[in-house]
Amino acid sequence: MTNATTSGAPMVHADRVSKSFGSNEVLKSISLSVPQGEVMCLVGPSGSGKSTFLRCINHLENVDAGRLSVDGVLVGYEERGDKLYELKPREAARQRRDIGMVFQRFNLFPHMTALENIIEAPIRVNRVKKDAAMAKGRELLAQVGLAEKEDAYPAHLSGGQQQRVAIARALAMEPKLMLFDEPTSALDPELVGEVLDVMKGLAESGMTMIVVTHEMGFAREVADQLVFMDGGVVVESGDPDEVLGNPQHERTRAFLSKVL
Repeated sequence: MTNATTSGAPMVHADRVSKSFGSNEVLKSISLSVPQGEVMCLVGPSGSGKSTFLRCINHLENVDAGRLSVDGVLVGYEERGDKLYELKPREAARQRRDIGMVFQRFNLFPHMTALENIIEAPIRVNRVKKDAAMAKGRELLAQVGLAEKEDAYPAHLSGGQQQRVAIARALAMEPKLMLFDEPTSALDPELVGEVLDVMKGLAESGMTMIVVTHEMGFAREVADQLVFMDGGVVVESGDPDEVLGNPQHERTRAFLSKVL
């Protein structure tokens, strides 16, 4: 199901990435690496830069300094000599096809059924034939436990069901990397588990994933790396059991004391 890496490089590599909005420096020289097939969970207080970092990975935000690459390819820029030049929007969009992203809000098209939401991008962007896209869409709905909901409109689906359709829609583009920006934070507590179960299945299938989450149990169970961010910097990172069970930094301890 996952696209194979082409370079032997880490799937995601950030080298001293910085990003500011006006005078507010949101990311301060972030360096992280995610090997192919691994799951990284980003945790930390609101405003720590986690979501901005995700958005930089698929060039929804451009970086001010440093370099970000996915599968060995520079994201959003090309190098000529010793200078970087931002890609044209169409070229950046072409890069983005390999990266699936699931947001807090489901962003489904309200006038389309679940299946129609899933097949829209493969048909329009990847020029997949409609019959093939529908067959793949039905496979993905079954994978996320919604085979019986292909004709349902978003308004008739629960929040958890809508988020699972959003995951299926991202997977329909056959990404090599999946980004999740607090995918359960907008859900009622009883619906969180059904979305996390789908994400666990993706991790078990070998999908490379970066997940911004407040679900510490999920992070402990699924993540290969846990990264605690605060104030735009990586404060602490490592094996989830180590970071959660024996944090080395006072800021990490203070944060975990409030969420565990």
